[in-house]
Amino acid sequence: FFEVNMMEVDPEVEPHALVSLLQNIQQLGSSKVQERIDGFKSIISSDMKDDQAVKTKEQAIYDLGSLLAEHGRGEELNQLLRDVRPFFTVVPKAKTAKIVRKLFDLIAQDNVGNTLEQQITICEESIDWSRKEKRTFLRHRLQTRLADLYFQKMSYQAALTTLNSLLREVRKLDDKQLLVDIQLLESKVYQRLKNLSKSKAALVASRTAANVIYCPPLQQGALDLQSGILHAQEKDFKTAYSYFFEAFETQHQYGSQKDAIRPLKYMLLCRIMSNNVDDVAQILASKNALRYTGPEIEAMKGVAAAYKSRDLHEFESVRDKHKAELEADPIVASHLEALYDSMLEQHLLRVIEPYSEVQLTHIAKKVKLDMALVEDKLSQMILDKKLHGTIDQANLCLIVFDADQPDNCYPAALATVDNFSKVIDALVDKWHGKFEKTEEMKKEEKEKEEKAKKEKEKKEKEKEKKEEK
Repeated sequence: FFEVNMMEVDPEVEPHALVSLLQNIQQLGSSKVQERIDGFKSIISSDMKDDQAVKTKEQAIYDLGSLLAEHGRGEELNQLLRDVRPFFTVVPKAKTAKIVRKLFDLIAQDNVGNTLEQQITICEESIDWSRKEKRTFLRHRLQTRLADLYFQKMSYQAALTTLNSLLREVRKLDDKQLLVDIQLLESKVYQRLKNLSKSKAALVASRTAANVIYCPPLQQGALDLQSGILHAQEKDFKTAYSYFFEAFETQHQYGSQKDAIRPLKYMLLCRIMSNNVDDVAQILASKNALRYTGPEIEAMKGVAAAYKSRDLHEFESVRDKHKAELEADPIVASHLEALYDSMLEQHLLRVIEPYSEVQLTHIAKKVKLDMALVEDKLSQMILDKKLHGTIDQANLCLIVFDADQPDNCYPAALATVDNFSKVIDALVDKWHGKFEKTEEMKKEEKEKEEKAKKEKEKKEKEKEKKEEK
């Protein structure tokens, strides 16, 4: 055996020795972390450039990156990405992009401890390097990653600026695979900016590009997930549920458990929002959903139970208990806010129903909420015409009006006037001889048709006589 901390790779050693060295390092115990790191670094820094050495170095980069990420050494992982750049000169461009993508995935892991700012910095450095080395293929992927980091940081304008400049270049190169990712990300950015028309247009463009090429299952799942989010924004929860179901099936089969929980959570949300709360238990009891548990699923079960019981205070307690899970996702947070408003309106209407005039303090006491909040909500309901009444500010009471009965008198009167107008117009036309002219024109047309028919018959007879002769 050998001492790892004494390892120095001799350039004149045969390539198979480098492979055996890698195997020996991989067999070291998990307690010898620093020895393994030093061993991997010695392989990566070797001067060998033959095919076998390149493959061995590539594997060493993956192993070292995974080891650093496993032990949360973020700074060393960032430095590794900088140190391996000279190695990219002897590696094909496609493989370079694969190595960089793998290292960036490790850098972005939660346990590594890199902030979004640190990830953006290392990404910008890599973009500058790829621009100097004229690695256009790699630069486009890195710029897409940078736009995604801006999106996660909620710097939406910076993300759009990056995507717009990138889209012009990629369209010229006609890189459909990258175009799908860029336009899908653009759709997500516009959706967060509440610009649904542009978000839908970007998603349609992304799907169009995906139809031309082979679209990997996970990428198709991402498209389905975004389609479901946009349909849910438009309150079409039935269609949104079908898209979320497709996305969940894809992630369940090909993706990770963490990625599969998100569409499953949205499926439950759609059932709650469409007032089909009983389906929540059936979905969670299905074969594919049984293995997925956690605080996010428990939070959605709590919301479903509170909505089913129509208990506003239980709903509030669930939101407070699972605040991190429910408010961390802006999609869920926005829909639950709408759900809370709907439940509050129903609760207030139920309290107000027996009264024609009621004190605001009494309503606040009944619903167990602050009077100012109750007053604001009642004002909003009156303006939205969900409640017929007015608030007496002097006496702090709500005066409820009787529901307006539809009066058909005015529409019937308008219809009568319209019919009279048509009759008068017809009489005026007749007075000016419009109908007589019409009859004369019909006679002239009839005479012309008869004349043309006679000429046609005459020509046919002459033709027959000529044929007989």
